Amino acid sequence: MNGYDVRVLRGHIENVKRNLEKAERNPVVTAHWVGKSEARIEGEGFTMSTGGEGQPSSMKALLGALTGCDVELIALHATLLGIQLERLTIEARGHFTVQRLYGIEDGPPPGYDQITYTIKLSAPGATAEQLEHLRRAVEQASPVGDSLSRAIPLTLEFEAER
Repeated sequence: MNGYDVRVLRGHIENVKRNLEKAERNPVVTAHWVGKSEARIEGEGFTMSTGGEGQPSSMKALLGALTGCDVELIALHATLLGIQLERLTIEARGHFTVQRLYGIEDGPPPGYDQITYTIKLSAPGATAEQLEHLRRAVEQASPVGDSLSRAIPLTLEFEAER
């Protein structure tokens, strides 16, 4: 369902419940300057680029990390609830200034000062309670959302079709 083997997924969750250490993550990534503003980022089994021709800036990649994390979270929880997703999109918008990036010391802080994101999904047959479970999961269980909300106010907009 939704690309998951439900039996394998439930088995993995049971293994984690029995040994909570299996839930621990300590990722390491390394960024290598390629030229101008481009960075090649490598980690455990992946390589990506930011800032180069046709690549997102790091700030856009941060929004991408948030939306990608929440796509994974919703698909996983929908699967566990028996909800077949037909469509799921998440759009994130944010504001920041590059004044300090350019050396203007009196400028405002350089990070996002607000992020708003909208989740749109189509899940025919899902109950109101199931959709509420998905909304709460995004607010309470998103690793990237939690990480960002500690430093950046997040505003969630949740739109669901049934």
